[in-house]
Amino acid sequence: SRIAGELDEQVKAFRDRPLPASCPYVWLDAIHIKVREARRVRNVAAVVAIAVREDGYREILGLDVITSEDGAGWTAFLRSLTARGLGGVELVISDAHAGLRDAIAATFTGASWQRCRTHFMRNLLTKVPKRSQSFVASAVRTIYAQPSASAVDTQFKTVVRTLEPHYAE
Repeated sequence: SRIAGELDEQVKAFRDRPLPASCPYVWLDAIHIKVREARRVRNVAAVVAIAVREDGYREILGLDVITSEDGAGWTAFLRSLTARGLGGVELVISDAHAGLRDAIAATFTGASWQRCRTHFMRNLLTKVPKRSQSFVASAVRTIYAQPSASAVDTQFKTVVRTLEPHYAE
């Protein structure tokens, strides 16, 4: 239809626009969804890249749909961002999928990588009995709330000492 055609033009303009030459911080994530394609329903990953630009504002860099969250899909997505001008990436925050981490290393040479807090917490809490998850999550959040690196280190050690006797394997 005419309306869909107009939307297609807007989406193409968004997806093809030049990107900032310097985005020090980039977050990557995906959500798995079911789509109908050629009369079949299949699972795909909708991937997104969000950055903090040099001026401090956040910007959605790109969105795409890939067939699986493997290294090839992520690499193609990240290369499409760099082809549009993205540079100056110093830190990438994401989940710890091996393919994703490999794609980050191949595309953003020299950038540091950090595990996403949300994914880390989800993975951590799968190792904790259900009845203790709220307590453990609260204790771990206190580590992130510290004002300095030395305070983080001190709080981390305190939390580990507190939790270790209860959850040591």
